[in-house]
Amino acid sequence: MEHKPDEELTVDQLAAKVGMTVRNVRAYAGRGLIPPPRLVGRTGYYGQDHVARLTLVRELLDKGYTLAAVERMMGELPDGALALGVFETLVNPWTPAEPEVLDEHQLAERAGVPHDPAVIARLVELGIAERIDADRLRIPNPDLLRTGLEVIKLGVPLDAILEMLPRLFTQADAVAKTYVELFRSTVWRDFTKAGMPTDGWPEIQRTLEGIIPLAGQALVAAFRESMAREIEQVAYEELGVAPDGLPSTG
Repeated sequence: MEHKPDEELTVDQLAAKVGMTVRNVRAYAGRGLIPPPRLVGRTGYYGQDHVARLTLVRELLDKGYTLAAVERMMGELPDGALALGVFETLVNPWTPAEPEVLDEHQLAERAGVPHDPAVIARLVELGIAERIDADRLRIPNPDLLRTGLEVIKLGVPLDAILEMLPRLFTQADAVAKTYVELFRSTVWRDFTKAGMPTDGWPEIQRTLEGIIPLAGQALVAAFRESMAREIEQVAYEELGVAPDGLPSTG
C-alpha cells in the first residue's frame, strides 16, 4: 500500500516503508535518531521526516558505519530534510549499477577462464565480489567487473589484472580525496563559517551533486592526455618510434 507524501504512518506502517522491524524503529527512536511521533491518544503517527531519517540510518548502517557513528551524524543534522538531502548525496555520491548475484561458475564462464577457488577468494579479498553462500557471489559494482572482463577478453592475463587492481583503487581514492578536499576547503568551509544558514543547504546539495559528474569528466579528459603521453613514451622505448612518427589520431 502506497502512502501520500504528507500522509502520517503508524509505527507498523513506518517500519514496513523503511524496511525495518518495529522493534528496530522503536530502538532507534529511543536513541534519539528520529524525533517523537505525533500522539493521538496512545497512538503515535510518523511523517516523511521520520521516513527520511530512518532510510538514512539504514543506508549508513548498510555501508558499514557503526551505530555510534550514525548517532553522531544524525545528531549533527541541524535542518531536518535539508541536511538529510546533503547527507544522502554524501553517502550515495555516484550510484553504480544495481548489484548482481552470480554463482562462481557463471563468473568463470563470463571471464572465459576455468573456475578457480583461489581466484574467487582474491576477488572477495579485493571487494569486487561478496560471498552470499557456498557458491553464490554478490557483485556490488557490476560495471567494474564488466570492465575487467572486457580487458581479459583483449588478452591481458587475469593474474596481471588482479595485481593491478589495488594500485588502481589507491589512485582512484587519491583523486576522490582531491575533489572532496577541494569542496571541503572552499564551499563547505565558507558555509560553516557562516553558521550553516538554513537557506544555504540547497546550494550545498546542488554543489555536491554537480561536482561529482564534473570530477569524472575532468578525470577522463586528464587521463586521455596522460595516456597519449605514456603511449608515445612506450612506443619510443619499445619500437624506437619518435612521437612525430606515430600515426595521427586526430
